Amino acid sequence: MSIPTVDDAQLDRWLPTVGKPARYTGHEWNAVYKPWDEASVRMALAYPDTYEVGMSNLGVQILYDAVNRNSDALCERAFAPWPDMEATMRAQRIPLYALESRRPLAHFDLIGFSLPYELNLTNVLNMLDLAGLPVRSNERAETVPLVIAGGSGAYHPEPMAAFIDAFFVGEADRAILELLEAVQRARQAGAGKRETLRRLAAVPGVYVPCFYKASYDPQGRQNGLRPLLPEAQMPVIKRQIDPLPPAPTSLIVPYVQPVHDRGVIEIMRGCTQGCRFCQAGMTYRPLRERDKDEIVRTVQEIVRRTGHPDIGLISLSSADHSQIRETIEAILALRQQAQEAACPAFGLDAPISVSLPSLRTDTFSVELAELFTGMRRSGLTFAPEAGSQRLRDVINKKVTDGDLMQAVEAAYAHGWQRVKLYFMIGLPTETDEDVSTIVELVRQVAEVGYRHHGRKANVSVTVSTFVPKPHTPFQWHPLIDEATLHARQQLLRQGL
Repeated sequence: MSIPTVDDAQLDRWLPTVGKPARYTGHEWNAVYKPWDEASVRMALAYPDTYEVGMSNLGVQILYDAVNRNSDALCERAFAPWPDMEATMRAQRIPLYALESRRPLAHFDLIGFSLPYELNLTNVLNMLDLAGLPVRSNERAETVPLVIAGGSGAYHPEPMAAFIDAFFVGEADRAILELLEAVQRARQAGAGKRETLRRLAAVPGVYVPCFYKASYDPQGRQNGLRPLLPEAQMPVIKRQIDPLPPAPTSLIVPYVQPVHDRGVIEIMRGCTQGCRFCQAGMTYRPLRERDKDEIVRTVQEIVRRTGHPDIGLISLSSADHSQIRETIEAILALRQQAQEAACPAFGLDAPISVSLPSLRTDTFSVELAELFTGMRRSGLTFAPEAGSQRLRDVINKKVTDGDLMQAVEAAYAHGWQRVKLYFMIGLPTETDEDVSTIVELVRQVAEVGYRHHGRKANVSVTVSTFVPKPHTPFQWHPLIDEATLHARQQLLRQGL
């Protein structure tokens, strides 16, 4: 298959005609450019969503950093184009390309897709088609790149098994180097596609669909997989890493404002809460923390290397970190010392702010809020998930209305003007009354904010539709039907 190269002059001519052309240019601060001919193996890290979403995904930054910093392999990035850019690419016969070298994805040895959500899966097929590659793995020739996939979607790979050559199940922080080494050695040995896949199948955590035979019951439901080769693992056990490797500090700074525009460090991985709807809480176990001193050093380096004035200490529940208070105090102490010495704390003149996304409402205390006195505040996020206590008990969300109101009172009283609340509708056993209690809870939160800050107080409410996830206690619960969903959404519109 012959895939044309990308004509820079042609691309530069068409980019000004689409929205946000900086999505497609590359050359951001901290992007890595390695000589193409000197790389042992070349990988395109593909994210099946727009640039703004993909560049907000910490997993992309972790894998990009791991490959380019720790090996002689080359890793570049590609994202799903917006419809206007896709139309231009198809009309002008511009293949999907990687940002760093502007080489078509079809020229790489390996295309690695991250599968974050089910709704992104069709974007994978569209990106393969835009790259000029057959979407079905059994139709791709020996000379085209291998297509692998990881991320949350790889924990239930069968819906994509016809399109992906190999899945990686688990945490790829270090294992990605094993995958690249297996591909490199296969290439050095002159191995073809099937032999390369055999070598990949022998890597723990790898599932190669073509090496298994599926069986089905009379209703057409799959009821088993039988390995066809010795290398084909059964079961495929997820890979996990302990302790966590050093966090990336040279984060790429996008030209286009991403969804989450901040520097980030993952302060811990895993969760002990056991919410019955949460796939991440189930699959990211066990809990692993980064030490306070490592976090503080990393924050300093991130600010120095990126210029981000806002640093997110992220995890599934940041306030659950056993050293969260000491960590925040240490970061603020550095900032205070720099102010007293009349010099920037981290090489910046702007004040530094620390944000704690994904707070549990029963762990955010008045003491924790008081630590941020005199500091720029970027908002706090709480996730009650359900409006009523009855439904929170069903989903095992260990939080009460009293916990939420105490946390919100502490936040507004100590200077925050913006609070974000996350809820879901369509949860098991949910009724219209459960949905109506969301309205009442939001009103109570808003009243606390108005009492402290008047009309400057802001309450942002996100209500998502519950999607049953594999490997959770609710995995067999049906998705809410469309008519009931629309009716309950209307209850919220009217109430809010």
